[in-house]
Amino acid sequence: MKMGRFEGFYLSVVLNSFLLFCHGGTTSRYVRRLEATADMPLDSDVFCVPPGCNAPQQYDTKYYYMVGVGQTERTFWFLTPPKPGPDVPYTVGLIGELGQSFDSNITLTHYENNPLKGQTILFVGDFSYADTYPNHDNNRWDIWGRFVERSTAYQPWIWTVGNHELDFAPQTGETKPFQPFKHRYRTPHRSSGSTEPFWYSIKRGPAYIIVLASYSAYGKYTPQYMWLEQEFPKVNKTETPWLIVLMHSTWYNSYDYHYMEGETMRAMYELWFIKNKVDVIFAGHVHGERSECISNIAYNLVNGICSPVKDLSAPVYITIGDGGNLEGLATIMTEPQPKYSAFRDASFGHAISSIKNRTHTYYGWHRNQDGCAVDGDTMWFFNRFWHPIDDSPDDDS
Repeated sequence: MKMGRFEGFYLSVVLNSFLLFCHGGTTSRYVRRLEATADMPLDSDVFCVPPGCNAPQQYDTKYYYMVGVGQTERTFWFLTPPKPGPDVPYTVGLIGELGQSFDSNITLTHYENNPLKGQTILFVGDFSYADTYPNHDNNRWDIWGRFVERSTAYQPWIWTVGNHELDFAPQTGETKPFQPFKHRYRTPHRSSGSTEPFWYSIKRGPAYIIVLASYSAYGKYTPQYMWLEQEFPKVNKTETPWLIVLMHSTWYNSYDYHYMEGETMRAMYELWFIKNKVDVIFAGHVHGERSECISNIAYNLVNGICSPVKDLSAPVYITIGDGGNLEGLATIMTEPQPKYSAFRDASFGHAISSIKNRTHTYYGWHRNQDGCAVDGDTMWFFNRFWHPIDDSPDDDS
């Protein structure tokens, strides 16, 4: 059948559109075993019960402290953070959705053995997975604390809460969310004017870190919204040039699992992130993905413009919910890989982000199955304020 001019033109437009929007970055060829991992037994040695309030005034100083009495005394140490400054080198580790499985232990050990030592950990939520046990077994919260003590006792963990910290269980009489988390873990929320421990800010070297709560109200007029609106003007890019945001539910995700669960929060806050030159957003909820510099701020209900576009003024979104929890890996991905997705890999692992100075940061993601010094994915970030150039690894061709 002979094709008319109009039909040929229409087919060409459709094909060109498909090629333009549906060819993205790299999907790793690594294939991991697909069976779900198992939690370690309660008598595992990493959960064993150990035998047996000073305010530091100096920066970058090592302090020793002791807990326990008599034969139960144990000594630990920690380093206070360096004084904030634009060219102070600072390195952070990144872990999310750790749980307490055998794979969890591999992830934490892999991080501890990494030659690029983190000075703190940015943890993107989902701690113990106690809520997956009957009656939200709080013993699992306690043993998780003993499991991670080998790291948390020596370096700070800056965390956001995930869906597994909600612990909302009216069937057991627990009608207030986040209670096990609130009773065990503290955050510096009052120092940043926050009314709740789930959203707050903290400075570390050249970084200004904003922590948001995906599962607390964030709509207009809510406490979290009003706090964030007042927080951005406090950021001084001449002192802390790197603006980092932590949250749990990722905004840009090309996995089938948890797809678009962060969309309403994105619609509320994405424009703020771009206007205030956020450099990177770290999130969890699914496993292993890095975006290009993208935004979707042109969209509204009537214009129909709903595809993310490359935007050099926008941040990069890194999803790192791959700590090793008992739920196993999310492996079903959108195909073909969307253009906004630069790299994705369905494996367990951790990442290290090394801030070199006010202009450059090196990011490396480490797969558990590889050697500690092996990077599964890497990227150099150029600061949005001091060095605003294209740091996307792909061009427009």
